[in-house]
Amino acid sequence: MLQKPTQKKHSQNVSFDGPEGQEDMPFLLTPGPLTTSPSVKFAMLADWGSRDIEFRHLVANIRRQLLVIANAGEAYECVLMQGSGTFAVEAALGSFCPTGRKIKTLVVINGAYGHRAAKILKHLKRPHMTLEFDEETPVSASKVESALKANEDIEVVFVVHCETTTGVMNPLEDICKVCKDNGKTVYVDAMSSFGAIAVDMEKSGIDILVSSANKCIEGVPGFGYVLCRRDLLEASKGKSHSMSLDLYDQWQVMEKTAQFRFTPPTHALVAFGQALREHTEEGGTTARGKRYQRNCDTLLKGMRKLGFETLLSDDVSGPIIQTFLSPADPKFDFDIFYEALRSHGFAIYPGKLTKRDSFRIGTIGKLDANVFTRLFKAITVVLDDMGVTNNAPQK
Repeated sequence: MLQKPTQKKHSQNVSFDGPEGQEDMPFLLTPGPLTTSPSVKFAMLADWGSRDIEFRHLVANIRRQLLVIANAGEAYECVLMQGSGTFAVEAALGSFCPTGRKIKTLVVINGAYGHRAAKILKHLKRPHMTLEFDEETPVSASKVESALKANEDIEVVFVVHCETTTGVMNPLEDICKVCKDNGKTVYVDAMSSFGAIAVDMEKSGIDILVSSANKCIEGVPGFGYVLCRRDLLEASKGKSHSMSLDLYDQWQVMEKTAQFRFTPPTHALVAFGQALREHTEEGGTTARGKRYQRNCDTLLKGMRKLGFETLLSDDVSGPIIQTFLSPADPKFDFDIFYEALRSHGFAIYPGKLTKRDSFRIGTIGKLDANVFTRLFKAITVVLDDMGVTNNAPQK
């Protein structure tokens, strides 16, 4: 019988053990990969055969549970796809977005991940147009509607739910309504929100939703998943640009054999099965979202007390990741700040803004408010060591 690994001491004698224990690695305060529970880690210590009946049952259960979390009805299917979340995004774009010259996809953009979708469509030579908003601004549903009325040849609308470039939450319900009122297919990138922020695919009319294992379900990287209407899948036969990323073929094999067409990420899937159990035990999407919101509230209060300013106002930022403006103090250097914080047991994210220097701190993963209280102490020590005396940004 496998034994749980004993906790190791960090080489720099820094204690990283939190409410769930993080052994000798820093807490990942990022939008994923993220800190997972010891039991999710432990699940990966066994080796599984992809044809084993137990493993095939696991795959089938994962597909069913994801549909339940999404409030998807009988008309929907779940297809798992090896690779990062972007692999799943591209698989769905290649399977469902129009080909030819006239009918096209509208990509709604207010950050890096909308731009990435547009780049994929450009590579695939699929006709598309973009509707761009400032990265600090939520998408306007009324402007989406205006674009749809001015371009009747749009068939599919792609939108990101939580744009982790800044942490801004887009008004998904409002966007879905104008899309459905105008008869469009809705494709939602819910990569960083699914499992913590409720969605109802059937009620909202979401036709396609994509996310990945290493986000709010708190699994590890290795695969993404596409939840979509069955009739769209059936109509996508032979449409994919890629053999490896062909959702229809992947779906058909999973339906017939409960297996992947090609070698599956067995350890990531077993870990995800455990993560799904823990998601249910915690109280599902509602409870997980509340914990993340407590983390977020603690983070914002503590950072503002230290003199940091957020890029976004609280009414447009979600509980997933927060963007902080870098101090104008000339002694502040992000690379030094990052490495020093990591030595104290916390890994944060650099900013992605094109206009202002910033950094980001995620509030998802197997974390609680206590972790962020400890983070503030580490930040205070690090900034003192750097000689930074003013955390206010450049005006």
